[in-house]
Amino acid sequence: MKIVVLGAGLAGVTAAHALLRDGHSVQVLERAAGAAAETSFANAGLVSPGHAFSWASPAAPMAMLRSLFNPDQALRVRLSLDPAFWRWSLAFLANCRGARWAENSRRLVRLACYSQAQLARVVEHTGVEYAATRRGLLYLYADVKSLATARQQSDLLMAEGVEVRALDVAEVLAVEPRLAAWAGRIAGGLYCPGDESGDAWRFTTALAEWCAYRGVDFRYGVTVEALDADETRVRAVKTDQGSIEADAVVVALGSHAPRLVRALGYRLPIYPVRGNSVSFPIREGDAPPTLAGVDDGTLTAWSRLGDRLRLTSTAEFSGYANVLPRRDVETLVLRARTMFPGGADFDHPSPWSCLRPMTPAGTPIIGRTRHSNLYFNVGHGAMGWTTATGTAQMLADCVAGRTPAHSMDGLGVAETFG
Repeated sequence: MKIVVLGAGLAGVTAAHALLRDGHSVQVLERAAGAAAETSFANAGLVSPGHAFSWASPAAPMAMLRSLFNPDQALRVRLSLDPAFWRWSLAFLANCRGARWAENSRRLVRLACYSQAQLARVVEHTGVEYAATRRGLLYLYADVKSLATARQQSDLLMAEGVEVRALDVAEVLAVEPRLAAWAGRIAGGLYCPGDESGDAWRFTTALAEWCAYRGVDFRYGVTVEALDADETRVRAVKTDQGSIEADAVVVALGSHAPRLVRALGYRLPIYPVRGNSVSFPIREGDAPPTLAGVDDGTLTAWSRLGDRLRLTSTAEFSGYANVLPRRDVETLVLRARTMFPGGADFDHPSPWSCLRPMTPAGTPIIGRTRHSNLYFNVGHGAMGWTTATGTAQMLADCVAGRTPAHSMDGLGVAETFG
């Protein structure tokens, strides 16, 4: 079949690779000048089954309420008149009950573990290089209470086969000595030796080049405007450069997917959540961390990606306005200096901001729609780097009419019909 994939981020490029392996003729449309130019460009770099928890937790509503009065906290909500914001928020709150959170988190962990195995398979198949570090990730907690809660939650991870080790402060420093300056701000942490890190942009662009060399037609600088469809099938993709016919269409447009498919009667439960990152060059003589991880107290992730050190933070519900405040950049630069003094060239930061496509449950939406040749691969949220290769293989299975090796439970598209 000729299949047109909409979007050349992690979701789109990994889907193109999986479809190419099945023998399809694949074309990818992307409005940017290259692959992974938007949400996949400068993310935290973590492949983290050990942190694959749904954001819709029992503690989330109070944290979101506090943000209305404390605009400096990392989790922020900006009230909006947008009906989509209120529909999404109500669905999110419905998922914050304990039993819902546990089930959604189990689904995410299972998907993360499956996807990590698929990532290894893709790397073996293609040989792509992306500054990977496969020595585990650290998760830090600021006080005894939050550490105890994390240890309780780790039971869910271990039940799904994720190895988790509880560490006191001394043991944290034994695993990552570069955290010595931060030791006074933590009570301990969890270490997941099976987790890993790597540059998602490097991976995606390298995979896109590998696919292009083998026949995938990447068309950059092309904006998708609409889908030409009847009640049962999509006939063509309308772009700013004309219409393109296809046997099947895959929507992998991240936060922008709901706007495209609404005209066909789909109400995708996806809303953008803005995140920040700042990357710093590592010079000869600098002492960067050797492992990546997350400081839960400040919602800050860090990772060494080859010759760069990156810190990320902030989850801001502020619609489609992808504006990076100077204050957020200054906060991350100061935190980098404090956490890892001498770790990089902090005088030359490269800031970035992106919109994460979040679903209320935190799980992505994959598979065929009621239009027989239209497929979704969307809603990966903050876990796109962790889950993309797995959802791509599941998508390819759906297109081929195979039963995916990983369960589709809770990941289908039936609930998206508006």
